[in-house]
Amino acid sequence: MPFKHNQCSYCGSGMRISKLTCGECGLSHGGDFHTPRLYRLDAEDQRFIESFVLASGSLKRMAELLKVSYPTVRGRLDTLIGKLENEKQQDEKRKLKILEDIETGRIPAKQGMRMIDAI
Repeated sequence: MPFKHNQCSYCGSGMRISKLTCGECGLSHGGDFHTPRLYRLDAEDQRFIESFVLASGSLKRMAELLKVSYPTVRGRLDTLIGKLENEKQQDEKRKLKILEDIETGRIPAKQGMRMIDAI
């Protein structure tokens, strides 16, 4: 299995960001930080999205850059859209779980709302 920057190299599970450190002064913050949907995509998909944006969203230009057919690029984009829609659905499930935890008293409302805002 090829290494993915956002997956554990040992077991393949998704990695979480748990520490942020300032490169200048070294100050760090620990916790369980939210990762944006685009980060959760593999590096190849992220590069595709970057190229797509730099090509001004032109599938024709992307086909030229990648030296593949227009339908190939369209298919790749449709696959990426599906992945992002899936990630969005997972985020919605996380929000519902947090709301449930607030309702049952497992977490305080203020903390839960901060967690939802971070998603």
